[in-house]
Order: sequence, then C-alpha cells, then structure tokens
Amino acid sequence: MEIDLYSTPDGTRAIENPVRRAILAALREHEYTFDEIVTLAGRAKSTVSVHLQDLTAAGVIGSRVDPEDARRKIFFLTGELVAIVTPEDRVADALAAYAGAYRAGSGDPFVFYKLAFRTVRVSLMREGILLDPLLTRAGERVGEELYPAVAALETGQFCANIARFWDEHQLGRVEVAGTEPLTLLVYDCFECIDLPVTGKPSCAFDSGVLRALFSRHYGRPATAVETRCYSMGFDHCRFEILLVKGDEERPIDTG
Repeated sequence: MEIDLYSTPDGTRAIENPVRRAILAALREHEYTFDEIVTLAGRAKSTVSVHLQDLTAAGVIGSRVDPEDARRKIFFLTGELVAIVTPEDRVADALAAYAGAYRAGSGDPFVFYKLAFRTVRVSLMREGILLDPLLTRAGERVGEELYPAVAALETGQFCANIARFWDEHQLGRVEVAGTEPLTLLVYDCFECIDLPVTGKPSCAFDSGVLRALFSRHYGRPATAVETRCYSMGFDHCRFEILLVKGDEERPIDTG
C-alpha cells in the first residue's frame, strides 16, 4: 500500500486511502468542482463528500465558491506532496554497492557531497521512501537561481550553455539528441549513475532544474519528461522538453 506524505501549514499528513490519493493527484494538476471530483473518483457523492471533508480538516485541500455559480464549490490543493512511501518497492540490495567509497585525502569536496547525496537517497529508497516530489521542487528553485548563468536568446546556445555548466560542475555530459521534441541526453549523471536499477526514472532533481530553466527560456511553462535513466538500465538519461498548454504537454517548435 502506497502512502503519500503532504506538507501543510499544520504539519505533515499521511494519505493512505486510494480514493483520497486519487483525488489529490487530480488536484495537483488543477482545481475541480465537487461534481467533477465525483466523476473522477467514480464514487457516490456522499462518499466523496466525506473524503473532501476529511482532507479539508487535515489542511491538505481548501475550497471556495464558484464565481459562476454560488451553489458550487471549487476545490484546490493547499498542501504539497513531499514524498511517497512504497514499502513493497524497497531496495533490498546492500547500500555499499551503490554508495561507493570515499578516498581519504581527496581535495575535491564534490566527491564527498556526491557520496552524501546518493547515500541519503539510497538509504531512503531501501525503506521504500521516494522523495521525488520534494527533489523536483528543490530542482526548480535551483533552476531559477541558475538561469542567469546560462541564459541565451537562441535555443542552441542556451543548450550549449547548460552543457558547459553541467561539465564544469561535474554534473554530467549533456548532448542535444533531437529537436522535435527538443531532447537532451545526460551521460555520467551525478544524480542517478550510482543508484540501483529499479526500472523507474530517478532524476527528479535534474527534471526540476531543466523545467525551471526552459520555462524561463521560453517564457511559458515547460516540463522535462525523463524517458530513460541509469536506474532504468540505460547508459544515459534522456529528457524531452515539452511546453505545457492547459492539461497537455506539447513538443517545442524550435524552428
């Protein structure tokens, strides 16, 4: 049974019920009216009403009157998803196989911080705790701060600046693999190269950074969808940069 952990102004809330998790997943995308949530949940109105009351009491969601119809309420998310606990997906392999070894006397602080980062992450993975939502948001904040250092008017130069920054800071080697959609490959990815193979993409932090960078570059919301990853058994990570329009993600026209 998966459990979603949400941060709220009053503390962290654990959401285990699958119906409530589905409701919150929908509200993470955008706001919905009560009737729309009933349709999405596929449950009776009375059942959905109880779930919404409990989620409101927990401080995870809020509501307001629909300006187009005072008889209706619009529900929205007030908490933030920070982690997913999946006990059935615990990584049981020995931590030492992925944490690597620290060589005493190394003059490069990056070696130590990389060791610390992946050790913490694999330790949590061994307990079935995935911090991807939190890492994505952290990456977005870093991307906002990083943008002035790599900004360029032309997309090709912008990608070249990103590749240079990644190389200079030992984050990996970035290559442009396609333009429709804009596709980036990352070799020697610092975030996931030493993680165990789980069959799932693991570069939540990088995805957040790239999402923020390309959103700023194009002046409109963009996302970075990871389709390949070292943790999926590939020898590189692959990101498709897509513009977000409404509920859809669309390829970027680089022409």
